[in-house]
Amino acid sequence: MRLNQVTVTMPDLDAGWVFYRKLGLEPIVDARPHYVRFVCPDGGSSFSLHQGEATAGGTTVYFECDDLDLTVSRLIEAGILFASSPADKSWLWREAEVFDPAGNRIVLYFAGTNRLDPPWRVPASPAQ
Repeated sequence: MRLNQVTVTMPDLDAGWVFYRKLGLEPIVDARPHYVRFVCPDGGSSFSLHQGEATAGGTTVYFECDDLDLTVSRLIEAGILFASSPADKSWLWREAEVFDPAGNRIVLYFAGTNRLDPPWRVPASPAQ
């Protein structure tokens, strides 16, 4: 099984379009004002916005960046305001936090091998 796409709700898809283009996502469907879909620059997954009223605090989306600090610097220069600067976390990821125009929490991060293989990973169990 592979994750294909994540969709978040946003009242203003024009604002979302600008924000996610600045993050580096490439549009593949533009059905504004109701729906837009982007492809992520790496990995082949997609990300979409559906027009509707935002719900506070319900969605967090993680985008992995190979060079987090450089990516954050580039986005700050493009006018993106971050809620937190890149910082090393106790779970061995480096993260920076930003909120999109609808208030969805977006975490840009780098985890390397710790993303799927942290030191505390649960051992594989036999099939049941």
